[in-house]
Amino acid sequence: MNKKIPFYKMSGSGNDFILIDNRQGLVQDEILEQLIVGACRRRMSVGSDGLILIEKSEQADFRWRFYNADGSRAEMCGNGARCAARFANLVGIADIKQSFETDVGPVSAEIINDRVKIGMTRPAGLKTDQNLDLGGTHLSYDFINTGVPHAVIFCDDIEDVDVFGTGGLIRFHDAFAPAGTNVNFMQILNRKAIAVRTYERGVEDETLACGTGCVAASLVAALRHGWDSPVDVRTRSGGLLRIYFKQQETKFSDVYLEGDARIIYEGNLWEEAWKS
Repeated sequence: MNKKIPFYKMSGSGNDFILIDNRQGLVQDEILEQLIVGACRRRMSVGSDGLILIEKSEQADFRWRFYNADGSRAEMCGNGARCAARFANLVGIADIKQSFETDVGPVSAEIINDRVKIGMTRPAGLKTDQNLDLGGTHLSYDFINTGVPHAVIFCDDIEDVDVFGTGGLIRFHDAFAPAGTNVNFMQILNRKAIAVRTYERGVEDETLACGTGCVAASLVAALRHGWDSPVDVRTRSGGLLRIYFKQQETKFSDVYLEGDARIIYEGNLWEEAWKS
């Protein structure tokens, strides 16, 4: 393919993405994996945590396909969803209030200047007080699926956590096979405020923010501490996310994630930017 591919580079609380308007089929499936892995390489290309294709939909304003930097497809990404919504508005695909198709169902979004508030899918699979054996070391965790699976671990000092080492062991643990899990380490800052660091599957490293992970940690914290909505989250980038929800006993509904969705730059991908 010789043609250049127009794209936007965007960031949601430090989680960065390449976004492409693919409504005309500019990116063909046969080159997709190579394009994703190549373009997401840091220092060798654009560099990002993931790539998002915006495509036509008959049921909503648009449909997205979301891919992690390793080329794997992810069902949902909260920070990516905010970026997709603002991108769609900027290029004239959707209005300030919109909805789009994802692999876990329709997602609603509302744009407020450079911030976006998105409606998350209903959380499922909540498990509390779970135990994990990490080679003789026993770890307690909670689990919830907020569009993708998340393990949540409380810690006293988030700065002392080996996110890459411990997170990687948990992410690939047999207890979460075959899909694996994202891993969130959470510290309580004060009432209804937490700090979160996340090891993200697909990126296979700590990211500066994880929207679905911050939602997962907030809901677990609210359940354990009796907090009502909203909960504020400080991400690794220093950015702040706000999570809204309704709760009835151990069930959550009407979950929303609000945060920034920044335009970094726009440009054109040349073949040499993604080919080996």
